[in-house]
Amino acid sequence: MLKNEKREVEKTELHIRNAYRKGYDFAELEKHHPELKEFTRENPYGDISIDFFNPKAVKALNTALLFQSYNLKYWDFPDGYLCPPIPGRADYIHYLADLLSENKTNKNKTIKCLDIGTGANCIYPIIGFSEYAWEFVASDIDAVAVSSAKKIVASNSSLKNKIEIRLQDNPKHYFSGIIKKNEFFDLSICNPPFHRSKKMAEEASTRKLQNLKADTNLLNFSGKSNELWCKGGEKMFIKNMIKESRKFADSCQWFTSLVSKKENLNSFYDALKKIEAKSVRIIEMGQGNKKSRILAWTFKS
Repeated sequence: MLKNEKREVEKTELHIRNAYRKGYDFAELEKHHPELKEFTRENPYGDISIDFFNPKAVKALNTALLFQSYNLKYWDFPDGYLCPPIPGRADYIHYLADLLSENKTNKNKTIKCLDIGTGANCIYPIIGFSEYAWEFVASDIDAVAVSSAKKIVASNSSLKNKIEIRLQDNPKHYFSGIIKKNEFFDLSICNPPFHRSKKMAEEASTRKLQNLKADTNLLNFSGKSNELWCKGGEKMFIKNMIKESRKFADSCQWFTSLVSKKENLNSFYDALKKIEAKSVRIIEMGQGNKKSRILAWTFKS
């Protein structure tokens, strides 16, 4: 391939409705967020890209993507908080839309979704509302993250009255203290802290950086402790979520969570059998070299 020859590589592992299957049009993105131009450069293939080692460049790219694809006018959050890979976050939403479409009664109704641990970036409610007009309640145990998410919603007129941010006062709870009496959700979503310790999270980040040239969708340059790691990692986090979901069987149609480690699935199956979930689904996803999956369960027929 000649140096200046342009490549168009479709990322077929992404969902068919994912806007980023054919990569990024940086020239168009710069029109929506001119600050991105500071970080763009030509790579050896003659493509325009950014330095994915630079967290400011990644944040500028994400901002441009949200301005272009999701009609935002403002998106920002404090330093040190998680900067999400948007194509992967969009895939989670698209696959859940497929899950909901199986139920004919969902057609033409307003879907209400609960985002557990929305973070300072509020990314799932933004994508879910923009793509499918879902309404959201988004919760977090971090007061700074809640304040940041509220500012994002308040600063974008399209999101007002569609996304409500709630502070979870008890970090041991997922649904208690958030779901109100007689409140019903079609979905709950969650991107849990995957690691058991700060050391494990740092080692994972190092591996991601080493694999950077192979797959730039894997990067997370930062994140608070409650975003990246917790006692027992994702295994304990999701098992506790499953246990608590039984108390809210009548408050939600589908409970879901991302699962990073496939070897944890058997323990989740056992936990779901114990609480008598009526249906369990595993939805496989892939972003480049990274493979992930959605665990979904319901107590309803």
